[in-house]
Amino acid sequence: MPGKVKYNNLSEFEKKKYLGEFYSMVALLKDREEVKSFLKDLLTLSEVVMISRRIQIAKMLLEGNTQEEIRRKLKVGFTNINQVERWVNNGFGGYKKIIKKYQKEYPDKNEFEKYGYTPFSREWTRKKFPLHYLLINLLEKNVKK
Repeated sequence: MPGKVKYNNLSEFEKKKYLGEFYSMVALLKDREEVKSFLKDLLTLSEVVMISRRIQIAKMLLEGNTQEEIRRKLKVGFTNINQVERWVNNGFGGYKKIIKKYQKEYPDKNEFEKYGYTPFSREWTRKKFPLHYLLINLLEKNVKK
């Protein structure tokens, strides 16, 4: 019967095969554009946003932010934060390693704080997709005059 596949219902062979092929395919990606194309084909926009927000939570935890600061800034629940915190502290070290590597490779990539807004906020969305907000921006501009 078709439906969702549950990890625990897979045989050990299937788990190793599926996960092994997935990890190998990801390891074959050579640059940012290949990663971007692959993930755009693989994941929905909603899934990418969910994963991206987990990374932001992990980053903020590693920077020493409190759960309340993270909740307020990213507008996420404590359950989400607790789950990511568990992975950061008791996982396989993936978050710590990649965030440290990212910060070393891109020391000036904190553009959101630089411009005073957070990812996926209204301000960020308006800057990122100005044509989607063209009418609203024009109306607001005229009201302020």
